[in-house]
Amino acid sequence: MKLHFSIAAAEELRERRGGRYMLYSVCLEGFLLGKARYSQLRRWDAQLRQLFGSTVPAFPPKFYLAMTKSMADERRSQLEQYLQNVTLDSNITNSDVFIGFFRKLQQDTFKIETQRASLDVYFADGSNIRLDIQTSDTAERILEVTSYKMGLSRELIGYFSLFFIQDHSDGALSVVKKVAEFELPYVSLQSMKELHCKLGIRKWYMDPSLDTLLMDCRASINLLYIQFLKLVRELQFYGYIRLDPCLCDYPEAGCSADIYVGNNEINCCIKLPTNQTKEVSFKINRLRCWQVTFLGAEKDGEEETLELRFEYRDSDKWQWIIFYTKQAFLLSSCLKKIISEQMMKASKESQEMEVKMPESTKNNKKPSSQQKQVVHSSFISRRRFLVQPNEEDYVFEKIREEDL
Repeated sequence: MKLHFSIAAAEELRERRGGRYMLYSVCLEGFLLGKARYSQLRRWDAQLRQLFGSTVPAFPPKFYLAMTKSMADERRSQLEQYLQNVTLDSNITNSDVFIGFFRKLQQDTFKIETQRASLDVYFADGSNIRLDIQTSDTAERILEVTSYKMGLSRELIGYFSLFFIQDHSDGALSVVKKVAEFELPYVSLQSMKELHCKLGIRKWYMDPSLDTLLMDCRASINLLYIQFLKLVRELQFYGYIRLDPCLCDYPEAGCSADIYVGNNEINCCIKLPTNQTKEVSFKINRLRCWQVTFLGAEKDGEEETLELRFEYRDSDKWQWIIFYTKQAFLLSSCLKKIISEQMMKASKESQEMEVKMPESTKNNKKPSSQQKQVVHSSFISRRRFLVQPNEEDYVFEKIREEDL
């Protein structure tokens, strides 16, 4: 799965010997992960190539002459694309070279040495458990320790994930982002202090039918939770992730929307400029592509505005629909999760049909004429162009099933 890497800024600094170099701010889903020099990234690329060879995407070339502003902008864009493309290969992102690089990058940037520390992990009801950890522990490691203390079997760890949760003064909570497996939660929390974030554990699947797998695990779910689970499954938006209210351009500009994502849909309660409300369900199987874009801050010092736009088929007509939300990256992650679960479910059903199908029928099986849904997604860190809804030559890059 491609990760939403971006390079938010490039700062020119002077070395002690008088030379100059660029320091790049590497962000993950809009939050600073660490700062790195071109030479650091180049050495890291060389280490990856020793292990993975030509599967590693092309690295931006070195300039031997002084860079102009246009050359600097080009390099920044190329480094950004490199970081996004290198994460397409799970063998790379799971390697010690990949994880070790970002561990050191985070710790060096925020000047946090490896040492013992305490970390609180919060549940949905507000309760928490306190873990004894190393400041250099990755989210994957902390999730394992949390699951062990919860009594959750190792086979079910993949159905849960860690998230950064933001506390608001009115007592409300917002999910800021999903924590990447290689990310250092302790370090990230130190860098997000101004947002008053805490670390939480939540389920990480969008298909409600997967609940039955959790119900069978006595070590992780007691009878009270099972009874509660059976009751709340009758609610309309059970299993959905709710986003904060945001603006949208559907069915017309100037609308606001409450968004719920899950069960193969984006469900919106839209408030029109006339104060009328309208409930709309955007089915995932009618969605062709989407992208997340930084629009920039309206004023200096304000948070940057994000948008997620997707192309949707409604009554045999394709149209673009835009949500202006600070949780655009989270919404994008939810869409990718839904699609990956759909493909896993389809693959499992296909295997079961192969087993049940008589041998004679297998030999005479004709290729299906049903057209597969082709999904495109992309991340634009800075707006550079206007996309026309009726263009055939889309700016999105095509992603394969394994990319999801």
